[in-house]
Amino acid sequence: MAHALVLNATYEPLCVVPMRRAVVLVLAEKAVVVERSDGMLHSERQAVDIPSVVRLSHYVRVPYRKGVPLTRRAVLERDAHRCAYCARRADTVDHVVPRSRGGQHAWSNVVAACCRCNHKKGSHLLAELGWALPAKPAEPPATVALLVGWARRDPAWEPYLLLPAQAG
Repeated sequence: MAHALVLNATYEPLCVVPMRRAVVLVLAEKAVVVERSDGMLHSERQAVDIPSVVRLSHYVRVPYRKGVPLTRRAVLERDAHRCAYCARRADTVDHVVPRSRGGQHAWSNVVAACCRCNHKKGSHLLAELGWALPAKPAEPPATVALLVGWARRDPAWEPYLLLPAQAG
């Protein structure tokens, strides 16, 4: 089943819902369609475009988000499933400063890695191997947490996930 991205009235991403729920929000006039998918839903009396992105008509106050939980899946999403050391497909995570050497389990010390590089690095520091990171790891934006685990993403969502909240 298709899914739709739900934006707050300020264009802040809130969640991903099934297409059916997005259509109900639009028909109840609680949301407006921002981006449409290909195709339409037909009933006996009306046809409705299938929404890909909907924006709520009224602002919804969202409780404070502490941050993105540090999980293997979230690290892989942040690093686009690419190894930080060789850029091949990553399937595990690695602590840049190994925990056995006092490294913290924090966003700034964890990167995605392929099994080969992770095994080769072991409990060594990058300087000992002559390796360097292309970029300093950091906590991802909260929008990453919305999509962790979503295998299929609609390309129409990207502009709303990459930009901070826009004035509507």
